[in-house]
Amino acid sequence: MVLALDLRDFLLRAQVLKLYRQALRIARRAPGHARADLMHMIRQEMENNRNCSDKQRIRFLISEGKGKLKGLDEMLDMQGH
Repeated sequence: MVLALDLRDFLLRAQVLKLYRQALRIARRAPGHARADLMHMIRQEMENNRNCSDKQRIRFLISEGKGKLKGLDEMLDMQGH
């Protein structure tokens, strides 16, 4: 099935994919014992919201994800990872 995306949908999808890639990059910096769990949690969050079509909710989730990533990134920096 081919989905026709308008420009706004395309840009929103691009933001989600960018956030996902950033999350995986940051997760790679985590200590070995926590890395697999962290990557699993990231993937699970994405899968849980995969079929969300409410644009306002998607924007909220992106904003929430960015905040969580920023906190995780700062925590890893403080720990020297």
